[in-house]
Amino acid sequence: MTHRNSPLSVEGRRRLVERCKTRPIAHVAAEMGISRATASKWVHRHRE
Repeated sequence: MTHRNSPLSVEGRRRLVERCKTRPIAHVAAEMGISRATASKWVHRHRE
């Protein structure tokens, strides 16, 4: 179970993927406080 402010909860990952549809992954990752590599990993997993 994740804590309520976790940036990569199920809802956080959904928001990440939605935002990356129109904006660069690196920019979204910086805004969310996560690494570009982690953001990229989740976006690519969602696209599979």
